[in-house]
Amino acid sequence: MFQPSQQEVRRFFCSAHAKARDGHAMEALETLASMWTAEHPEYHADLSDADAAIARVYPAGSDQQNPFLHLSMHLSISEQCSIDQPRGIRQAVELLARRRGSLHDAHHEAMDCLGKMIWESQRAGRPPDGDAYVACVQRRATQD
Repeated sequence: MFQPSQQEVRRFFCSAHAKARDGHAMEALETLASMWTAEHPEYHADLSDADAAIARVYPAGSDQQNPFLHLSMHLSISEQCSIDQPRGIRQAVELLARRRGSLHDAHHEAMDCLGKMIWESQRAGRPPDGDAYVACVQRRATQD
């Protein structure tokens, strides 16, 4: 499994943002990243300077959201849906997107479920529970 460093992740998003901004050719994953970046203009300043982005610290509990974590979660959910792993996530996110009228909003809700699953896994010292994650997204898609 590919596990990029924090620096590599930040350079990737900064590079994808620059390529999209400047009209350069991009790889498929860069195109996907730039699509999510376009949905978050509030992050553009953070993405415009790779060296500053690498040095920046986003303390936990701070009012400032880490754009690289947020965008990485968008990419993760996109990839999960593309291969339907965990099984059922594609349908759950699609249903949530229809219900909310926005794939972007659906992703943000799925992020809450993904974050909860990761937190519970780490807290309990067990593997992530993909079924619980999918069930959380499904509940959000079927409840008012």
